[in-house]
Amino acid sequence: MSWIPFKIGQPKKQIVPKTVERDFEREYGKLQQLEDQTKKLQKDLKKSTDADLAMSKSAVKISSDLLSNPLCEQDQEFLNMVTALDTAMKRMDAFNQEKVNQIQKTVIEPLKKFGSVFPSLNMAVKRREQALQDYKRLQSRVEKYEEKEKTGPVLAKLHQVREELRPVKDDFEAKNRQLLEEMPRFYSSRLDYFQPSFESLIRAQVVYYTEMHKIFRDLTQQLDQPGHTDEQREQENETKLSELRALSIVADD
Repeated sequence: MSWIPFKIGQPKKQIVPKTVERDFEREYGKLQQLEDQTKKLQKDLKKSTDADLAMSKSAVKISSDLLSNPLCEQDQEFLNMVTALDTAMKRMDAFNQEKVNQIQKTVIEPLKKFGSVFPSLNMAVKRREQALQDYKRLQSRVEKYEEKEKTGPVLAKLHQVREELRPVKDDFEAKNRQLLEEMPRFYSSRLDYFQPSFESLIRAQVVYYTEMHKIFRDLTQQLDQPGHTDEQREQENETKLSELRALSIVADD
């Protein structure tokens, strides 16, 4: 959202009090920042959910590739382990898809709808700015005729310009008053609007990670060898790797 005022000759009279202009700029600036933050949050959430889906799809692909490994045809124990892993990855992917769908429906879509309001707000600010420039232009003309010698034609022209000024002034003041009343209300409404979405985001994450804990707990119970610590498994792997390195076909020249 951007606001570039028109440049025209300024009337001598201060037609908009400085305090009013400061209030307007402050409230509008808060909404500009809110728009930027809303866009960034929507973009970040989309990137996050895309990355989540890519992660679980990759995990399923890896377990599927392992199932097609020739070792699974030769070793029943290895086949059982990979089958358990594949089942766990598919469960993880299913829950991940549910989580992403929930976030899309209850968080990303509401963010998108909220962001769609800002173009209309921006247009209302532009209309207010145009009304202000019309007001300043006519006020400058009034001041010009007021400074001239009060002849019949000048007084007639002054009366005409003042009549033109009145509805323009009223139009600006109405637009300005409406924006000054509604911009703070719109800004404050963000809390009530977004709170249900963020609560839904937290619930979706809690449900997902609770299920992940169950899935990997079950997988660990299926794969763990009783009495084997991580250090022992690492030592066994090193021993087997040393045996492989001792083979003449992989020995260094």
